Amino acid sequence: MAAPKELEERIREIEERNRRVEADKAWETSYARRGLLVLFTYLAIGFYLQAIGIPYAWLNAIVPAFAFMLSTLTLPFFKKLWLKYVYMKQTIKQRK
Repeated sequence: MAAPKELEERIREIEERNRRVEADKAWETSYARRGLLVLFTYLAIGFYLQAIGIPYAWLNAIVPAFAFMLSTLTLPFFKKLWLKYVYMKQTIKQRK
């Protein structure tokens, strides 16, 4: 059996890991992250379109940036559907 000090250390490590995981998940679902991704997408595409000489490059860069934003906003909805109809059925089959 592990000594009380060892158990306390293991619990502390687990709690620290849980805090990191929670922080990572909060960042992944944050509007700040989504906004930055949209901004960087817009800038990257804008610079690219400008470099290859597309007229109204910065106006045209709005379309893919908007599409990316729309996709990030709809993903949670599709994730719920996938979890409900695909993942749960797979896990039920695996348990049998």
